[in-house]
Amino acid sequence: VGQVGTDMREREAFQEINYRAVFGTMAKWVTEIDSADRVPEILARAWKTATTGRPGPVVIALPEDMLTAPTEAAALTGAAPISEPAPDAAALEQAREMLGAAERPLILYGGCNWTSEGSAALQSFAEASDIPVLSVFRYQDQYDNHSHTFCGEAGVGMMPAVKALIRDADVILAVNNRFGENSTDGYTLLSVPIPDQRVIHVHGSDLELGKVYQPALGIHAGPNAFAKALAPVAGHWAAWRAEARAAYEAGFDLPDLPSPVDMSKVTAHLQAVLPRDVILTNGAGNFTVWPNMFFKYGPDARLLAPQAGAMGYGLPAAIAAKVAHPDRTVVCFAGDGDFQMNLQELASASQAGACPIVLVVNNGTYGTIRAHQERHYPGRVSGTDMVSPDFAALAQAYGFHGERVESTAEFAAAFERAQASKTGAVLDLNVSAEALTPRVTLSEMRAASLKAQSS
Repeated sequence: VGQVGTDMREREAFQEINYRAVFGTMAKWVTEIDSADRVPEILARAWKTATTGRPGPVVIALPEDMLTAPTEAAALTGAAPISEPAPDAAALEQAREMLGAAERPLILYGGCNWTSEGSAALQSFAEASDIPVLSVFRYQDQYDNHSHTFCGEAGVGMMPAVKALIRDADVILAVNNRFGENSTDGYTLLSVPIPDQRVIHVHGSDLELGKVYQPALGIHAGPNAFAKALAPVAGHWAAWRAEARAAYEAGFDLPDLPSPVDMSKVTAHLQAVLPRDVILTNGAGNFTVWPNMFFKYGPDARLLAPQAGAMGYGLPAAIAAKVAHPDRTVVCFAGDGDFQMNLQELASASQAGACPIVLVVNNGTYGTIRAHQERHYPGRVSGTDMVSPDFAALAQAYGFHGERVESTAEFAAAFERAQASKTGAVLDLNVSAEALTPRVTLSEMRAASLKAQSS
């Protein structure tokens, strides 16, 4: 990021910022270049820091005078190859023994740095061992959801069957995931600091082992190296796995939603017509349940979604995906509030010739906040109703194909036109705020809250 010249530092120069103070608690490393000779060294360290252990952002402040400062430092030719830490052989065998002795084993995976080979190795182990598998929040695209071992996502809005699977497991193999609030349902599914379940925690950063939960076995190893080294185990848990998979499949059976455009039917249609290597993106809001929990990701499909509540993430992520993979279909899910955080980036998309399909789930409300209002302060709605622009007309102004979709019956043809567009497309979906969640309407939330308050 840009910084004032070194001769202006700490003089209250125009636009000077203390980046270490601003980003110090958010980034893995924050630094400032004060010598052009150190640019290659600092960039190499930044890349290594950002991509190893627990991956995370690095912020480098570049003072203005560094742009013109001469240097004879050797230029970088590429990132240094750094291999993952490999699992200890004795620990690996102990993990297999613990899993083999289990009655209700479970694999819980997540995190970054998976390779296609590592994901395939984990799936091969799970299928050969017939152990149920859960993804943590928004990492379900790293495992083939069509596998008979995949049983759902442990994240926001966790399904009851997924909660039960974690709670009732006796041995959990946790690979590359952090035991945070989302994957533990607010730390209610495993006791802190020593869980009732025997946890085998595998992570590429030793700082993640034992941070909240004391594992029965902690293994400092990269996810791919660990998965490739793991040999199958045998046990008597076939019924346990089969029941978990059946519960996952049953979760796709939804009632008709009280909405002009029924998002459950929209998502089912997308599942049927999108190519195997589709890339889906989303920002933050209740609408994310559709690409996150009701779309099955095959081995070639990808989900780009924030780990935090970052409204507006979906559109720039979709544009970036189109830049990187111009021949792949990219579909962005956005709420009407979420979309308006970054909709001006349609201009960037047009300029770059990287034009995704955007589905605006337009329900006229900030849905997640509205749901909290109805659950905790029923009938006292404040600041969540929205008046939005004509998204189809705005899309056309940016050179996109734009359409308003008024009913479920209109969606299939509208999406076909969006796919055929050479300029990208925005489909403005007429969705009722009543259909804020897949199974509970807004009115039902309010009624349940009022009943609880009166009892």
